Amino acid sequence: MEDRSLGAILLENTSLTQEQLDEALNVQRERSMKLGEALIQLKHLRSEDILKALSIQLGMPYANKIDTDEIPLDLASQISLNYSKNHEVVPLKREGNVVKIAMADPFDHYTIDDLRVLFSATIEPIIASSYEIISAVNVIYNKLTETGGEGGINELQEENLDSIGQELEEVQDLLESADEAPIIRLVNSLLFRAVKQKASDIHIEPFEKELMVRFRVDGVLYDIMRPPKKAMASIISRIKIMANLNIAEKRLPQDGRIRIKVAGKDVDIRVSTVPTTYGESIVMRLLDKSKVILDIDKVGINPTILAKIKEMITRPHGIFLVTGPTGSGKTTTLYAALSRINTIDKKILTTEDPVEYQLDGINQIPVNASIGLTFAAGLRSILRQDPDVVMIGEIRDAETAENAVQASLTGHLVFSTLHTNDAPSSVTRICDMGIEPFLVSSSVIGVMAQRLVRRVCKDCAKKYTPTDEALAEINRTRAELKGRQLYKAVGCSNCISTGYIGRTGIHELMIMDDALRAQLLKSTEATQLKKLAVDRGMKTLRDDGIEKAFQGLTTIEEVLRVTAEEEASEDDSISAA
Repeated sequence: MEDRSLGAILLENTSLTQEQLDEALNVQRERSMKLGEALIQLKHLRSEDILKALSIQLGMPYANKIDTDEIPLDLASQISLNYSKNHEVVPLKREGNVVKIAMADPFDHYTIDDLRVLFSATIEPIIASSYEIISAVNVIYNKLTETGGEGGINELQEENLDSIGQELEEVQDLLESADEAPIIRLVNSLLFRAVKQKASDIHIEPFEKELMVRFRVDGVLYDIMRPPKKAMASIISRIKIMANLNIAEKRLPQDGRIRIKVAGKDVDIRVSTVPTTYGESIVMRLLDKSKVILDIDKVGINPTILAKIKEMITRPHGIFLVTGPTGSGKTTTLYAALSRINTIDKKILTTEDPVEYQLDGINQIPVNASIGLTFAAGLRSILRQDPDVVMIGEIRDAETAENAVQASLTGHLVFSTLHTNDAPSSVTRICDMGIEPFLVSSSVIGVMAQRLVRRVCKDCAKKYTPTDEALAEINRTRAELKGRQLYKAVGCSNCISTGYIGRTGIHELMIMDDALRAQLLKSTEATQLKKLAVDRGMKTLRDDGIEKAFQGLTTIEEVLRVTAEEEASEDDSISAA
């Protein structure tokens, strides 16, 4: 009777025909399954159609969309992540002695009984799709992880590192020595804590009498713990097993990969081991796929510079370079630029070492030098694939530089990166590789140098008024400060007592116009190019950084720290002159 009633509701409220219903009823009887399951299996209806009909049949409300901002975190934290996902439930709100729960299966009375005991309240089910519930669960437990919530049981658990360290120090009974549970828990806790603190790298470094573990957070290394040296071999072996590396090979460097989930977030970890005097050193780079910014409007570029970049990346041919040291966000900027021009009418290919993030609609080729697939070889093959846009992970040698120039001159738009201190130095670096200046001047359309500066923590930042002497040091006047506010970093529990939380970019864009091309043909001296570029309106990295400090995004001290080499190179050019 119940199924017939459900069938009647579906006939009335969906596109289901009587013939399709009869077919589903036959399948239901033959396979002893629910009518809804039969309809979904036959692809006559979607699960959402069945759930809406069930809500009408049972008189239960149906949640088409779950607003995670409305869910109290203290309520959600009472159910573990695994339980929420396995049973497809998420608590929505508590009203007195009633807790409203979104459920994908309103007939799951065992789960309803469990939740009644857990919350010590009456459970009011609200029907929602599995997709909506799992999406909401991931968002909620991500929030709990970021706010330090203890409720959700994540795929990796954080434990007290000091207590595990003490456990490792204890003398083990011979019969229990094979038990490596403390090592597994230590490594899991390190990974969990690194993700929670938004660390980009984990460094595990052996010294003569101790093992040092450090996290790199917002570009700065912090000491985390010092496990006993005797645990070194077990810790390194555990990481190697997770990364599918050879645990017996300790004399040669190795590279591997670990994939984990924390609160529903996919985290990709690149593992690098190298032999040192006192044992193997391991560095793990964490790549949180949910955090990569693929919108060029949101990478912190000054609006004036951004408008010029948007114009350049839509040109039919030429080379656009992004330069800066390792970890300055060059690849993220290029990914964001590629995403902006990634349309159905363009074929985009990349060659990278390694491919850090997968981009839909873009063909990405990982470099593999061991089999001869270098940047130069990859680029030669790419050009036979009829691309419109090409991205080269890095121009490292003359062959790659020459291929990039030829690609741009034959009608391709080429993106790439270089390791130089500023934008003008990139052009001279390519010339130093043996490429003729006239080829460089006619192929390069623009170069952007960038750095990452730490954002000042708004919870503890202290406002201050600089002295005239301090303003003079950064070549600014009090009139330029008018209406703006500078901050000093202080430190609180929210920013791990650093005074900073998160990072933003500072940029320097040099557009190759006729005047700069003429100067490059006369001289490949970077200082001459820089002077001319500044005269023609280019803002240096330090200028852009100070502007961001005046906007209250960072501090003057942070900008001076990050752009110290720029100041040093300017001093060198002055003394040389």
